[in-house]
Amino acid sequence: MLAGLTNVTFEFGARAIVEDATWHIQPNERIGLIGYNGTGKSTLLKLLVGQYQASEGTVERSRNTSIGYLHQDLLSFDTSDSILQVALGAFERVMQLEKEIEELGKQLENSPTSGISQAETDALLHKYSDRLHEMDTLDGYNIHHKTEEVLQGLGFSNADLQRPYREFSGGWRMRVLLAKMILQAPDLLLLDEPTNHLDLPSIEWLEKYLIHYQGSVVIVSHDKYFLDRMVTKIVEVYQRQLHIYNGNYTYYETEKVQRVELQQRAFENQQDYIRQQERFIERFKAKASKAAAAQSAMKRLEKLDRIEDVAIERPNIRINFQVDKVPGKVLCELKHITKKFGNNTIVEDAHAEINRGDKIALIGANGKGKSTLLRIIAGTESFTGDRKWGHNVDESFYAQHQLEALDVNNTLIEEMKAAGSQKTEQELRTLLGCFLFGGDDIDKKIKVLSGGEKARIALAKTIISKANFLMLDEPTNHLDLHSVELLIEALNKYEGSLIFVSHDRYFVSKVANTIWEIDNHEIKTFSGGYEEWNEWKERQKQRAEAAGGQKEGGNKKQEPVAKKAEPVQEVKQPVVEVKPQGPINKELKKELQKQQKVFQQLEEKIAQLNKQKTTLEAQLTAPDTYSDRNKFVQTETEYKKVSEELKLANKQYEEVFEKIMELEAQS
Repeated sequence: MLAGLTNVTFEFGARAIVEDATWHIQPNERIGLIGYNGTGKSTLLKLLVGQYQASEGTVERSRNTSIGYLHQDLLSFDTSDSILQVALGAFERVMQLEKEIEELGKQLENSPTSGISQAETDALLHKYSDRLHEMDTLDGYNIHHKTEEVLQGLGFSNADLQRPYREFSGGWRMRVLLAKMILQAPDLLLLDEPTNHLDLPSIEWLEKYLIHYQGSVVIVSHDKYFLDRMVTKIVEVYQRQLHIYNGNYTYYETEKVQRVELQQRAFENQQDYIRQQERFIERFKAKASKAAAAQSAMKRLEKLDRIEDVAIERPNIRINFQVDKVPGKVLCELKHITKKFGNNTIVEDAHAEINRGDKIALIGANGKGKSTLLRIIAGTESFTGDRKWGHNVDESFYAQHQLEALDVNNTLIEEMKAAGSQKTEQELRTLLGCFLFGGDDIDKKIKVLSGGEKARIALAKTIISKANFLMLDEPTNHLDLHSVELLIEALNKYEGSLIFVSHDRYFVSKVANTIWEIDNHEIKTFSGGYEEWNEWKERQKQRAEAAGGQKEGGNKKQEPVAKKAEPVQEVKQPVVEVKPQGPINKELKKELQKQQKVFQQLEEKIAQLNKQKTTLEAQLTAPDTYSDRNKFVQTETEYKKVSEELKLANKQYEEVFEKIMELEAQS
């Protein structure tokens, strides 16, 4: 065991964070630490590193275990050293050896004229040889190459490496510190929201790096894709207990539902038992012949280990948008747009169009100009060219700089009322609950809030604006997993249009129906979701490799993919109709058409099965079903049968899709 908690209770004043919690971290584990905001995830990490002391129980750390802890407080660190020098600080002993070897080399070089004896020279040679051997053992001659590789993987260019650390913003500074921590290669790496400061290419690089990491990793993150790819165990902080799931995030989601159902049944059964005992006590406590039995029943209830109602942790609140007016077909036209920062060209003579119903994700590496383009559309960034609004467009823009527009002397509820949504105070309180503000929080002044809390208030104000066009810059940055799900659900129901920048791939995949990518200073438009875009990019890459790495002709616009109907539940809609690039074998074409027909039939079957499953789920929760045992058993049997059919159909769906991909590659 590297580190862990044994029967630990930790309290902030009268509030318990965890009670009698046990969790042991073993070598080579990759663990996702999750839970609603405020449940104590970061507190647990601080307990593990010794920043906090447990109220009860034992926090264990192996004497020889090295721990690296990445957290927001590290941003207080400042230096004028280059980022390369800061990251090289991971190799303290190697840096020290470099200095010692250099000094010993000078002494040996000067020994013939310095008057030292042969014995002293031999001693210097011996020491010099020892230092060289230690340097070789520590692989010290490769540290500069390793450091540059990691920094570049996290998004820094070669030109950045010699720039002073203090010139960089908070997000980029955090990348430098993450690089340093990775290079230190501790036995246990604790990462608190590492993806918050990374763009998509850097997240993908970090995933690949950590998958092969030799130590153990504990990650706090709200990025479901990242957790799914990275972790093999989930530890959830829930109702002051630690709940452990041996699988990735998708496994946790499935298993959690089953555990909650079991706990809910156990809770309901216990409540029935308690009510029965209470009725018995109330009826017989005054009768002499039954008083002893009533007294025994009271003692049993007092000693009863009460099961908590799982439904009380967080109500399943919904965020609802309101749109005042319907815009024209085209909301915004961009023509001949050019934007440069000195010699850095963001876009040049770029064209794009936003239509009614578009939900556009602006994606790509940091520095490509995603947020700049968003500001150009919003009208808060200067540019050359023409940006033209359509008819009846009522826009609302959310970005970090919107925090400056908050009235710091208002309370949260006053700030929400000032937005002019005409919502009742109770509706506003409910909405604030979705954005992680509850109880007395809403009476806090804006000026006492953290940056993340201010960001959530600004986002909440955007949500209630009644706009028919939203522009959102990193809307999920300060939300927990549950709040991200609520926002996704709301944006999918939203009748307006939106364009957003986000590095959260799960959020992008669930919301976007169009992808914009800034490539070669142009805005490339892909009409389809994130999964389809990824598949399209992969096919383009494979075709380029098959053609001997030759670039395909010119700067062609990306072919739009036909928009589809709403995707069926839990099924990713791949692109299956791709025009062949050259002559195609007739038998191959016939087989491709056959598989596409099967694919379409499976889509229809899955949609029907999902519909049946939803109907049966509703029937299973209906009181009249529960009251009739035969009806309940029959409905439950049908539900299991449909679930199995759906599972099989999804498997066949994936197999047919893979077959189509193979046939397309051959064509």
